[in-house]
Amino acid sequence: MIGTILVVDDERDLAATCERLLRRRGWNVVTAGTREAALAMLAAHPRPVLAIVDRQLPDGDGVDVLRAALAVDTPVIVVTGYGSEATRRLTLEEGAAGFLAKPFSAHDLLRLVREIVGDASGPATARTNRTPVPDPPCPGVRC
Repeated sequence: MIGTILVVDDERDLAATCERLLRRRGWNVVTAGTREAALAMLAAHPRPVLAIVDRQLPDGDGVDVLRAALAVDTPVIVVTGYGSEATRRLTLEEGAAGFLAKPFSAHDLLRLVREIVGDASGPATARTNRTPVPDPPCPGVRC
């Protein structure tokens, strides 16, 4: 069964671009634009296999979503417009599986997703002997 990835970002264009990229790779994708909506989705069943969460949301800190996701064993990639080394370090210390500073490339997002949860067809551990699949053509697209 294909897992679902939760994309949490109040920038609609960015969320839509990430959703499109992930769907092309075979994932089910749900999006949330607020902390509250993301927390509700994490509490639902079945839970997402991965969450991609903006650090700054209109109704609170994305770290709250990170903590809630980790509490239900959902790994998280945190994205932020504040890409300092200190922010990166603190975010990873909080337990994030990955970190991306905005703007980031489609390639970097898809690489992290593959590293953390594998491909939509199987977990990360199942892909060790597979031939890499090239990223979809997205010239000039940055999430």
